[in-house]
Amino acid sequence: MRKSSLALVVVCCIVLVHACAVRTDTPSTSWPSDRTPYKLRFPEWASDSVHSPDAPIDNPTTLEGVALGRRLFYEKALSRDGTLSCGSCHRQEHAFSDPRRFSKGTEEEIGSRNSMALVNLAWNHFFFWDARAMSLELQALEPVQDHREMLNAWPEVILRLKERPGYERQFFAAFGTLDFDSLHVVRALAQFERTLISFASPFDRFHYDCDTTALTPTERRGMDLFFGKAHCADCHELPVFQDHGVINIGLDSVPTDKGLATRTGKPWHVGRFKTPTLRNIAASAPYMHDGRFATLEQVVDFYADDVHVNTPNFDDHMFAWKLGVVQLNADDRRDLVAFLHALTDSTFLTDPAFSDPN
Repeated sequence: MRKSSLALVVVCCIVLVHACAVRTDTPSTSWPSDRTPYKLRFPEWASDSVHSPDAPIDNPTTLEGVALGRRLFYEKALSRDGTLSCGSCHRQEHAFSDPRRFSKGTEEEIGSRNSMALVNLAWNHFFFWDARAMSLELQALEPVQDHREMLNAWPEVILRLKERPGYERQFFAAFGTLDFDSLHVVRALAQFERTLISFASPFDRFHYDCDTTALTPTERRGMDLFFGKAHCADCHELPVFQDHGVINIGLDSVPTDKGLATRTGKPWHVGRFKTPTLRNIAASAPYMHDGRFATLEQVVDFYADDVHVNTPNFDDHMFAWKLGVVQLNADDRRDLVAFLHALTDSTFLTDPAFSDPN
């Protein structure tokens, strides 16, 4: 009898615990079951074994999340004085980059690096020039608190958003909670940013769609140089026109910005920066991590004449420069610049789906 009574008590306790667990896991503000999956739209050739879009299982892209992220991208309440949004320094007509060499923060603070273009981010493995964020979600956490950018605190941001009409409804639709926090904000921002896809340039029509009229003879010569003796494609690979490297390209004989080493402290990381995409490059001046070059002509001249091959940590990807085989005359340089202009996707720069919804 004692054994059977004890077993009955144990069973009752298990049932009771299970019942309590079920009640606490299913509050009235449960995760909505009617969220609408958002399928990233890109051509089949834009994904291969090396370059493919990332779809994190803990932040699936949905129509509701994208709509919320788009609104938050242009929300100035994220900044301390209410004057800046993500879109202030990442402008659509400039491929979501900043045409200023350095962006200006809420306290007139000036940054030290140019705002990177936001193009095909779902294909990227890390973020920031120094590759310090390993996901879009982690990247989105930083600007709000950075003293050179928005100079705000996340608790203050959340209070402001809860006071603004419509946000509670949108957060509930996207994440099933009225008690949202900074993690929900950055997840929504990341969902929107993953939709910033650009694969409709004249080069794409020529190379992938077999439209022989899409490129001019000058642009075709530049394309042959790009994938040939100019060695641009050594780092800027198809289909995204970038690789997953963090490299030292010989910008300076002695780097003043330590790049990746700023975060790691490793001597062999000094001067290493993320390889940016060249898609829409003609729209995203100025160039390099510090915006030192105002034009594409200056960039091409650097690669032709001024690469510092003896800089510490000079990358193996730049081996052609060590061999001295990159020789470009005036016609070559002109043709290369023309080809880089042919990487512009004008529909991306004007797509209303990416603009300020307000």
